[in-house]
Amino acid sequence: MTGRLIIASNRTAAPGEARAGGLAVALADALSERGGGVWFGWSGDIVEREPRGAHVFTEDGVEFALADLTQAEYDGYYLGYANRALWPVFHYRIDLAQFEEADFAAYEAVNRRFGRLLAQFTRPEDVVWIHDYHFLLLGQEMRASGWSGPIGFFLHIPFPAPEVFSSLPQHQRLARAMAAFDLLGFQTDRDTANFRRYLIDTHGGELLEDGRIAVFDRVLTAKTFSIGIDPDDFAALALGDEARAAAERVGGIIDNRALVLGVDRMDYSKGLPQRMEAFGRVLDDNPDLRGRSSFLQIAPPSREAVDAYQALRVELDRLTGRINADYADLDWVPIRYLARGYPRETLAGLYRLARVALVTPLHDGMNLVAKEFVAAQDPEDPGVLVLSEFAGAAEQMPTSLLVNPHDIASLAEAIHRALLMPLEERRERWQAMDASIRETTIAWWRRAFLEALDTTRPDA
Repeated sequence: MTGRLIIASNRTAAPGEARAGGLAVALADALSERGGGVWFGWSGDIVEREPRGAHVFTEDGVEFALADLTQAEYDGYYLGYANRALWPVFHYRIDLAQFEEADFAAYEAVNRRFGRLLAQFTRPEDVVWIHDYHFLLLGQEMRASGWSGPIGFFLHIPFPAPEVFSSLPQHQRLARAMAAFDLLGFQTDRDTANFRRYLIDTHGGELLEDGRIAVFDRVLTAKTFSIGIDPDDFAALALGDEARAAAERVGGIIDNRALVLGVDRMDYSKGLPQRMEAFGRVLDDNPDLRGRSSFLQIAPPSREAVDAYQALRVELDRLTGRINADYADLDWVPIRYLARGYPRETLAGLYRLARVALVTPLHDGMNLVAKEFVAAQDPEDPGVLVLSEFAGAAEQMPTSLLVNPHDIASLAEAIHRALLMPLEERRERWQAMDASIRETTIAWWRRAFLEALDTTRPDA
């Protein structure tokens, strides 16, 4: 028997909130296909006193259960442990991580409170699907509250190599909690292998014949489910009126020069300084390209209260100023750097206009910008994707120009090659990538995960 779906994510797409982006739509569709369920998460509100319950709203048969945070919880659980410890470590930036015991205590307390709340919304026949690094302890807390049904977990960011994960002072506590999940989904085979190797090498886990892992007196499944997009939907978006208007506006500004485009949150994991340095190197080494191409980097700020992000903003301002001062002319600016966000419709138009897209994170779970860029292209005259080998998308898109973003010279060479690539080669590379993104769409991702989770039921 298939029960309701219970979803937990740090933020939800509650009634009245826009469901921009594929993930929110995918989760809403998953709930709809199950005939309703519960979507639990943080309300986005910060209150003075610790709340005892959750605000419940109903829309189209789905209950939205939203819990508030106190200022101390927000500072410790969200800004602290989630974003100053887990985020940098999972993105291989141990040097930026801050390991504060008080932050972990807040993280643990919020997971405990949320786990107890979520358990109250479950029925015996339900299945639970928990999302991302904010809730690594949530499954164990639900078990402690009496929930014995299937619990799945999907990690949207990378899972690091065992020796990197072990840098977290609480890594053993986290591992035992993650073993409370029946199914753990990861973006790439590399992430899945890292998690398995950590359990086997560090905790004596045993890899069974059926691929499951026996560890901590439990048996769990770790498997790759590469998240995707709806390519037809995004392709249609790129042909819409708003997309065309955005492309015409930018095309007029750059005077039909070749557009090199980057679209990322302002985050140190995205490799933005390296990208700007590489574009500057292209101009250094190729005088013939000066005035013939323009680099547009869109980078809306994120987590501005965290020191590392403030330092990144200063570095990007410095690099942009230096390169533009060296090479700008009266009618041309090499780099346009916009620290603000734009609607998906606008971005779709810019993707279609771009001759080159730079998706060069230092580490990334998947990076759907790469897939959206491919979906937005004109099949007769597609652009070129320059993609970091450390982005999850690289496993599925080997016909992109794969680069090591730490190697500035090679990254500059790839940008140069992309700008000069012949049409026939651009078509061949794009066709292979387009076929790839159509194999693992966002609909495939949610269905594949939930089908696998259903098989963990004792009666399956």
